[in-house]
Amino acid sequence: MRNSPAQSVFDFITSRLPLYKLNMKDMVTEKEVPVHRMSWGYYLGGLALFFFGIQVLTGMMLLFYYEPTVSEAHESVEYITHFVTMGALIRNMHAWSASFMIFCVIAHMLTALAMKAFAKPREMTWIAGVLLVMVTFAFGFTGYLLPWNQIAVNATKVGLASIDQVGQYLPDALSHLAEEVRVTIQGAPAIGQATLSRFFALHVVILPLIVSGILGLHLLSVQLHGMSQGVEDKPKRKEKFFPFFILKDFKEWGIAFLILFVLALCLPFDSLFPYPLLEPYNALGSTPDGIKPEWYFFFVYYPMEMLPFWVIIVVMTIATLGLFAAPWIFRNSSHKTMRWIASAVAGYMIIMTLFGEQIYHAVKG
Repeated sequence: MRNSPAQSVFDFITSRLPLYKLNMKDMVTEKEVPVHRMSWGYYLGGLALFFFGIQVLTGMMLLFYYEPTVSEAHESVEYITHFVTMGALIRNMHAWSASFMIFCVIAHMLTALAMKAFAKPREMTWIAGVLLVMVTFAFGFTGYLLPWNQIAVNATKVGLASIDQVGQYLPDALSHLAEEVRVTIQGAPAIGQATLSRFFALHVVILPLIVSGILGLHLLSVQLHGMSQGVEDKPKRKEKFFPFFILKDFKEWGIAFLILFVLALCLPFDSLFPYPLLEPYNALGSTPDGIKPEWYFFFVYYPMEMLPFWVIIVVMTIATLGLFAAPWIFRNSSHKTMRWIASAVAGYMIIMTLFGEQIYHAVKG
């Protein structure tokens, strides 16, 4: 006798969230982690979580002085940098840890893909992870605007304008929806105080609430199911999750904090940009040269500059749906196949991040 749809959904959820394992024996004392040639990938999730914690702590400190208004946002950032005790250090730690966190999140997703960590019964773990990647990019996009300088505002304009372009490829009856979505996000027909207020609310309230729920589900699922096998053959050796794996995790966090602290102390994040891009935004002035998004958007930004926009829409839609459906699309694929796919994606992102500008100029001649 076939189960009803409701019963099938219930069985799926209970098998993917075996709450009977919520005990010290299954989650701590007897939990083991496979040791193999790719087991280094198990630490990337913890590093991403560590940098997220740094983001929360430094962000809370910055909130004491930051003013989310178009007239005072840039001035308040300058005040933090030059006059608040250790303000420059905290701001640099926030900026650098944002990039480190996004790097770790991307690397964690790709290694999970390579190790086929989405296979049954870890589908919900994977889907929650994909959602976390999307929210992480949303954090980067909304936080970029808050200093209210030339590069922040103009780069945000470019990002929001891409939403309008989607309307060209929608049926006539729906073509206005893209503009309405852009105005809803923007808060007004043009970027201004409403935009800054909405991005500030998203960055410090709404997205943290969303990420708390998704992250909680992701971590719970990881703890209930443990680490995936990761390779084709059964690993010959395993190590105890507690205390050995935990201590190694803490060691990685300590090294990461030392690198972050030294980098934030010695290399201001703003030093990576030419000065005109960091001037206060002037709505009446001309757009300076060199406007572009942060490095973690280069993989889509440069293709948008070189290819028809409909190609970008199709590829991004297929890629996004493919990520969510990976547990079913690649259910029967081998680990070797998944490593090739993950390596190809990683290679593309590295090339576009490091050499995207040179490729763009070569193509445009």
